[in-house]
Amino acid sequence: MPKLKNDVLVAEIDALKEQKMGKQPSKQNIQIALPSTGEDEWYAVKDPILGGWLTQGTKVAEFERLFAARHDVPYALATTSCTTALHLALAALGVGPGDEVIVPAFTWVATANVVLYCGATPVFADVNRETFNIDVADAIGKVTEKTKAIIPVHLFGLCADIDALRQGLPGHVKVIEDAACAAGAMYNGRSAGTLGDAAAFSFHPRKSITTGEGGMLTSVHPSIVETAEMLRNHGASVSEEQRHAGPRPYLLPDFNILGFNYRMTDIQGAIGAVQLSKLDAFIKERSTWAQYYREQLAEVEWLSLPREPEGGRHAWQAFVLYVAPEKAPFSRNEIMERLQANGIATRPGTHAVHMLNYYKQRFGLHDDDFPGARDCDLNTMAIPLHNRMSAADYEQVVSALKSVGTS
Repeated sequence: MPKLKNDVLVAEIDALKEQKMGKQPSKQNIQIALPSTGEDEWYAVKDPILGGWLTQGTKVAEFERLFAARHDVPYALATTSCTTALHLALAALGVGPGDEVIVPAFTWVATANVVLYCGATPVFADVNRETFNIDVADAIGKVTEKTKAIIPVHLFGLCADIDALRQGLPGHVKVIEDAACAAGAMYNGRSAGTLGDAAAFSFHPRKSITTGEGGMLTSVHPSIVETAEMLRNHGASVSEEQRHAGPRPYLLPDFNILGFNYRMTDIQGAIGAVQLSKLDAFIKERSTWAQYYREQLAEVEWLSLPREPEGGRHAWQAFVLYVAPEKAPFSRNEIMERLQANGIATRPGTHAVHMLNYYKQRFGLHDDDFPGARDCDLNTMAIPLHNRMSAADYEQVVSALKSVGTS
């Protein structure tokens, strides 16, 4: 390991070592999520920084190759975020004005936003209160001749029931997995990212693996990937690295389509490759503690707990509870406030998009239009689950939840 002359950098590396061993800074609350990064990621960025090629290049290409191999998919394209990966997928499929795209009403707002970016119309479907994923029957009932695609979300790391969706969808409707939370997840023996026509993953710091910001588009269809590759690079006919490696790097490429700048940097790609090598260990650890939560909290009658899927693998991006309002001693928000006072961070699972002001006003939606999503919006609660928690942290979370309402 190279020596660091700067004392500040040495101190930072020492702090990273402590974090890597599971030690938490003293007198600090248990946070809802923390990225598990350390020396490996620190030194991974050395090559692109010293080499001078910082934008999309060989490190991004390596990350794409490794991600595709890990998820058993032939093609992977790194992007600036999961949002831009979803946008690329829709754009590559030609989604535009006059088209409809079905999305779950309970998801992060980006799932619906990307449909509007294309000039298409998002059509909301309700969700299942137990899985938090799209209600298959409701989604299939929303299909019309204008429906171009559906975006099932693998929420919190649990894959949506893609086979049931496929059975009920007409052949012209494309399936795009919102796999933002699902790196490493499995469904009936298949990897997330291989279940639809295309998929989009997130590397935000709240996800299991991170590049700071960043995303990945995967697909089994070369035509989608070829179009998306041009779209992410302004619509250029060849990539920057291809041009620079070619015989005439001084000539600019042709631009035959209107594109975007959705390229990942090589610094992020270097970090991503390191993080990906730890993904299975991260999920294994999270699964162990998810089981601990399920065992310890089973006696709390006002909580509904998430489960491992049969024939699949939960990625456990988050551990999200459902607070039964008719049984709980307090409202979900008051419970969250009490946990915060005890040093435990929580968050709502996510939000119901149809209850957000922009969508309510633009599409004339009402809270009760999607009762499953409404109830999940009001009653879900994510508790801390990440790879920098100690056994004592988990014990503290459990103790605090069990004591809610007893004092």
